[in-house]
Order: sequence, then structure tokens, then C-alpha cells
Amino acid sequence: MTFAEKLAEAVRRNESLVCVGLDPDPDLMAVRDVVAFNRAIIEATADLVCAYKPNYAFYEALGTPGIVALEKTRALIPAHLPVILDAKRGDIGNTSLFSARAAFDTWSFDALTVNPYLGRDALDPFLGYRDRGVLVLCHTSNPGSRDFQDLQVTGADGVSRPLYEVVALAAREWNAYGNVGLVVGATYPAQLARLRALCPEMTFLVPGVGAQGGELEAVVRHGLNVQGAGLILNSSRQVLYASRSSHDFAEAARAAALRLRDAINALRPTPSSR
Repeated sequence: MTFAEKLAEAVRRNESLVCVGLDPDPDLMAVRDVVAFNRAIIEATADLVCAYKPNYAFYEALGTPGIVALEKTRALIPAHLPVILDAKRGDIGNTSLFSARAAFDTWSFDALTVNPYLGRDALDPFLGYRDRGVLVLCHTSNPGSRDFQDLQVTGADGVSRPLYEVVALAAREWNAYGNVGLVVGATYPAQLARLRALCPEMTFLVPGVGAQGGELEAVVRHGLNVQGAGLILNSSRQVLYASRSSHDFAEAARAAALRLRDAINALRPTPSSR
């Protein structure tokens, strides 16, 4: 299966647009062992999500044991669920070539977040993996995103528009194999609506739901495609740390993921109308 096919099947199978970010913070985890913590979260939520998204930095910070924990976590996730490595790669060609090999060949992730700042040639090594997802940072959820992403620039078509729109239009052109999506923060629903208008068929990975204050109703209303999907709504802290107790953290994570899934589905078209 391609990333898009696996994602669509997971959305259908679990009736879910929820992605759980597997971001183990030693200061917040209910148990100290990263693999044991992730295993409990995965087992508690695997029937409620459309994807998982480990953030590389949380594992890298733990040194070699953290990288080993990432590899073991990848192996724990059921094969029918797509796994996105959130590493925001994108460097000169040869570096990107090896970054792509690491993510897709060595670790077998289904998708990867990438940074478009260096331009098309820096992303070509990722785009060449036609069966894997390439999720391009477009308008991020952090307050400082406006420092650059909202700047007015003149695109190749001679039209002045915000930089994030220029990125989106470029990504739309790069999407020749249907494997390119956008990363769009939940904290900026107006920009999300604009991007859906520009890229009606592309998948959006949407961080910032929950702990960062993204407004769920606005995100779902503006972000869904005409099929009632096209969104991967990521929640990390809200699910992972719903309880800090070693006795019930997995049960609390399941309850949080279930609430989020049901809240999203209440805002989606009914299955018969999609």
C-alpha cells in the first residue's frame, strides 16, 4: 500500500481522523521506560486512530537508548496503521538522500515531515519514494510562524501572496504521485481554510489540537475535503499525559483519544453522505 492508501484504510477502519503523537517526555511519563510507555499507549489506542506520529527530537535527546526506543516503538505499531516520522528534514541533496534512506528504508516509516526552505532539489530525494508520504511544513501552529510564513512575497506567477500560500502552490505541483501533503497548524483556522481552497485534494497534517489551543470545530469545518476526510489531526500531550499515574495512564489515554475521535466525528458528514 502507498501511504495515501494505508491512511484512507485506517480512517475507514477506525472511523477516525485522530493521530497520536508518540512524544515521550521523561518529566511527564507515568512510567520511566519509553518502550513500555509507548507500548501501553499504542495498545490502548490502536483501534481509535488513523496514524501515529513519533517526534524524532524526543528520542534523539535520550541518546543511543532513545534511538533504540524509536526503532522498537516503530515495530510495536500494527502494520495496518501508518506511522509518520516527525523530523522536519530538508537539506542539500546528498544529505536529504541519506535522510530519506534513514526514514523510509532503514526505519520503514510511512511518511516524513520535511522543511521546504531549501527548495525543490532538497526535497527530491523524499519525493522519489512514491509510496511514502512527504508532509511539507506550510503554516505551523507556533506563534512565531507569522515571522516568515505570513510575509507577502511575489510568486512565480507574479502574484503577491503570503509565503505559506507560495509553499502550498509549490507542494501542489510537487504532488505528481499523490504522496505530498501539508503541515498546517490548528491554531490558524483562517489560513487552513485558504489552504484547503488552494489544495482541495491534498492531505493536511494538523498539529496543535488540544494542548496548543486549536479550535476543533473551526479546524474540522475549514479543513475537511469534499469526501469528509483529508485531515490527520494530531494530539500528543492531551492523550499521552491524560493521567500521570502508572496505574491508569493507558486507560486515561484511551479515554482522551476516544473523546477526541468522537468530537471530530460529530463535526464530519455522516458516513452515508461522504
